[in-house]
Amino acid sequence: QVQLVESGGGLVQAGGFLRLSCVASGKFFSINAMGWYRQAPGKQRELVATMGGGDSANYGDSVKGRFTISRDTAKNTVYLQVNSLKPEDTGVYYCWSSIKVSPLLSRPYWGQGTQVTVSS
Repeated sequence: QVQLVESGGGLVQAGGFLRLSCVASGKFFSINAMGWYRQAPGKQRELVATMGGGDSANYGDSVKGRFTISRDTAKNTVYLQVNSLKPEDTGVYYCWSSIKVSPLLSRPYWGQGTQVTVSS
């Protein structure tokens, strides 16, 4: 069974920074892409950043220039460096991955989420 486990969330003051990590474990063939989404209270889950093959990155408009996604493919891990945090960045950050579980089948997986709270 595939699992995604996040770490690195916490409480930080506005202007501060955090580094989120997510590691994929279990039995699978390969990882197609990994990334992060977030959900603020009362709002829909939104894209933060994803990274696919060739290290191509895709960012949500609200985080461009402040957040940086990176991957360590050897460790099945994705990182999110979050800088210049704003109170509106507060929310639960979920790790996401598209994983090839068999030669012909890929599935999306989600982590349990890690809370990021930014105080003003």
